[in-house]
Amino acid sequence: SFSSDEVIRKRLLIDGDGAGDDRRINLLVKSFIKWCNSGSQEEGYFQYQRMLSTLSQCEFSMGKTLLVYDMNLREMENYEKIYKDIENSITAAHEKISECKKQILQAKRIRKNRQEYDALAKVIQHHPDRHETLKQLEALGKELQHLSHIKENVEDKLELRRKQFHVLLSTIHELQQTLENDEKLSEAEESQETQMETETKQ
Repeated sequence: SFSSDEVIRKRLLIDGDGAGDDRRINLLVKSFIKWCNSGSQEEGYFQYQRMLSTLSQCEFSMGKTLLVYDMNLREMENYEKIYKDIENSITAAHEKISECKKQILQAKRIRKNRQEYDALAKVIQHHPDRHETLKQLEALGKELQHLSHIKENVEDKLELRRKQFHVLLSTIHELQQTLENDEKLSEAEESQETQMETETKQ
């Protein structure tokens, strides 16, 4: 014996989408057989009306199915349009992201250049301008020239003092020689006087 779930599942498989088409067709066949075998006119008319009612139900079900089918087609077209719109939006978003990345890189470069410019400007501000530097160089050149003249004068004086010192040393040496000679003459004279005195006493 089948369970109730198995019976329902089997009828749904036979009935297609579960709209009762299989039952209506069976009812229509039974009504047609009864109509063919009807004995009285009243019974035949009743079976005929019943077949028309079943046919109307089948037509209504078919029309509803067609409407659902058309609706599903429109929904699929709508979904495809939405899918394409989403794809276009994703593509546009990727392009926008790529453009934003480029703008960020450009902004970073501009910021880096601005920071380097500010740092260079601060360094330049701590140094005098070109005109002031030239004036300082000119003043230093004059001072260097003056110091060069002073150096030459000092060297000339040193040379003169060296020559004078040399002359002084020569004079001192000659004077020393003269003094030594005079001392030797004095000793010789004293020796002669002593010898003469000795001879006189004898």
